[in-house]
Parts: sequence; structure tokens; C-alpha cells
Amino acid sequence: MFRALWTSASGMTAQQTNLDVISNNMANVNTVGFKKMRATFQDLVYQTIRDPGAPTSPATRNPSGFQVGLGTFVSDTYGIFTQGNIFQTGNQLDIAIQGEGFFKVVLPDGNIAYTRNGQFRLDAEGRLVNPDGYPLDPEITIPPDAISVGIGPDGTVTVLRQGATTVEEVGRLELAKFVNPAGLRRLGNNLFIQTDASGEPVVDNPGNQGIGTLLQGYLESSNVNIVEEMVSLIIAQRAFEFNTKGITAADEMLGQTANLRR
Repeated sequence: MFRALWTSASGMTAQQTNLDVISNNMANVNTVGFKKMRATFQDLVYQTIRDPGAPTSPATRNPSGFQVGLGTFVSDTYGIFTQGNIFQTGNQLDIAIQGEGFFKVVLPDGNIAYTRNGQFRLDAEGRLVNPDGYPLDPEITIPPDAISVGIGPDGTVTVLRQGATTVEEVGRLELAKFVNPAGLRRLGNNLFIQTDASGEPVVDNPGNQGIGTLLQGYLESSNVNIVEEMVSLIIAQRAFEFNTKGITAADEMLGQTANLRR
């Protein structure tokens, strides 16, 4: 009986974590470049009372055995890196990635982080930086007398200087691609870092080796589908409720057992 209490409790705990993941997705529905997550469930260890195939007589064996499950748990949270919708901003420093790939930025400790957020700005030195002030890798510097900036699909960055009649190339953006982007570690602020699970990045110019191309003046929206998240939310809520019913039923049965002497 107590096993049923703990089994139902494990289901409630797992659904609470599932709700946390869904809520985070919904909270980031307007976050540029955000990639939604899904909680993955696995069943817990089984109590084996009789092994499958155990002998029931000298000539026969048990065909299925006798095992009782002890609940469930969230084994991992899996990132889904499908393409988000592209929307126009008109800002010449906004860049969307069409296809696979991540921008590379340099963290204050010198390590490289990766992001799909293409909202770039200029810092006091004229470098292209993300909203936190982290510069792109490789570094791109815009001259102070530039009156317009052009960013091609292949990552070529050109500027038109004041008084000039032709554009000048000042650098080229690189993108990084991972075999398993779901293995990247999330840092917050739309940043990811490499892990052993993600593998080594493939770094190249946009359009090469299966890496996506760039689109200037656009941004990639979150890939969260609010309708799907609402359905998942309802399912998680009902699953939590079903598990409370299991605890209620076990408690009532224990209460009936306790009242046998009356």
C-alpha cells in the first residue's frame, strides 16, 4: 500500500518538473532565437517478485514473471532546435540565421558561447556586440564614418563610408554548427556553451558545410508554439491530478484497514 503512495508521489514530482519546463517555454514565447525544451520521462526501477521464465514445474516456466513498477522520473530535458519564424525589423544590425548554425560571441572569461539571437549593437569601439556587450568572434569593427552597413547571406560585412562611392569589406561573419545541438549547455541570456554531448563545432562561413545563410534586417522568433504548450499544460495538469487520485485511493484503503478493529 505504501508503495502506491510513493509511486503516485513520483508521478506528481515528475509532472511538476514537466510543468516547470512548459512554463519556461511559454515565458519565452517572445524571446528572440529561443529554442523550446521538452521533458523526457522514464520508468523507475521495478521490484521483481518472480523473474520472467522462472520454473513453475519441472517442465514449464512462467511466461511473464511478476514485476511491480515504482513510478517515474524526468530523465532529461531535450532541446528542440527547429527553425523559428523570421520577421522583419528594418534594423541593419539585426541578423537572422536561415537554417542551422549559431553566432559565436566571446564571453568575459575568454571562452566562446553560441547564440541564435541576432540582435547586434555597436559598442564604444565600433565592434559588433550582442545585447550583453559580448563581441562577435571573429571580431567585426565598423568604422566611425560608416553611413550604412551591409551583411550578405555569406556573412560578408561591408560598409559605405561618408563621401565614398563604393562599399568596403570590413570582415566576415562565421557560424558554428553542432552534430547534437540538444547537447549544448544553456547559460541563459540566449547563450549556449559546448559540452562533450554536443561534440566539437563545425565552424565555417554561412552557406558552407550545411550551415545556414544570413538575412540582414530580420530576426528569428522563438520556436515555441503557444497552442502546443497549452495542450501540454493541460495534459500535465491532468496527469498530476490522476496521481493525486492514486494517493487518495491508497489513503482510503489504509484508513479502512486501520478501522478494522472498530
